[in-house]
Order: sequence, then C-alpha cells, then structure tokens
Amino acid sequence: MLSMSNVSPSPGTPMAASPLTRACLEIDEYAAGLGWDRPARLFALVDTARLKKQEPRLASQLGLDTDDAGKSSLTPIEQDTVPSGTPLDKFLGTIAWPDAVVGCALTVERLMLPPSAEASVPEGLSDKQLSKWVAGHPERQEVRITVAVLRDGSRESAVRLREKDSSTEVLTGGGLVPGLAEALAATFA
Repeated sequence: MLSMSNVSPSPGTPMAASPLTRACLEIDEYAAGLGWDRPARLFALVDTARLKKQEPRLASQLGLDTDDAGKSSLTPIEQDTVPSGTPLDKFLGTIAWPDAVVGCALTVERLMLPPSAEASVPEGLSDKQLSKWVAGHPERQEVRITVAVLRDGSRESAVRLREKDSSTEVLTGGGLVPGLAEALAATFA
C-alpha cells in the first residue's frame, strides 16, 4: 500500500475542484512521476478524516498526521499490482471493497484514436486485430487514463497525452471514459 499524500497537488488543479477531481489529478501526477510504459495501477479512495480518526497509526505511516495533510478529503492508497496478462475487465470483476473504502481509481495506458478516425475502422476485427490496427494507425495517441469513482456514483477522469506530457495539459471530465468508470463502479456492487 502506498499513500499519495506526499505528492504535491498538480499546479493545474483548480482550488475549487471537487475532492474526487483533486484525487484523480493527484493520482495522475503520481503516475506521471513514475514515467510512461507502466502497468495499470489500482487505488482505494478513503475518507482522510475517517482514516486519521479510526486508524491513526496507518495514517501516520501514510504521512497523513501532518497539519497540511488534511487539504484533500480523499486519500488514494495504491493497491497490489494489477496482474499482467489478466484482462482488465476480468480482474476488476474479482474486486470487492471493504466499507471503509469510499471509492476507487485506476490508471492505465492505452492507444486512442481521434473521433475522426472512427469511420475508417474496419468491421469484423477481433480485439487482437483491432489493437494491432490501432497501433499502426498514423493518428494514434498514447494516453494515460485515470478514472476515479465513488460509491455514491460520482465519477471523474483525467487523460494525459504522451505528446503533451504536462500537468497543465491534462483533460478532465466525468464522462471521458464511461466504460472504465462503469467497470470500476461495478466493484462496489
């Protein structure tokens, strides 16, 4: 387990951003610090005040016992490594969170195409063939996607393009990656 409380907030994070947006951008900044070509990473989101009250030793280990640690009301805690070779949807289907976890987040790297390329996607390709086709497309973009969801249904996403690898260029929005948000939300069902 790794808390991200020692990661400085992204300079592009608006002060009025929701706690979920701040947590999502905090995770994006943490992943950016690790560099590209990394495996998927899964995070539990816990209520910072509740964690400090109910688990003071753990909060101390995570660096949450300082006065400035209360800036964010959600603390991301990295979970064990997502197993390589296991399809992400199958892995997410095996997760169940304890009540103390108020949300979760996942960061993953993918290739994306602009909407203008959708019309040129050949029909009838298998997943493997489609992946190969996208990898060879001249308009492909490497992106790091971070999606965070809460038990109450709130969602947030952050998308960082490799060619614009800057915290001020991160796109955010609750509906950017709806399929992944649905899969993460299902871990609370």
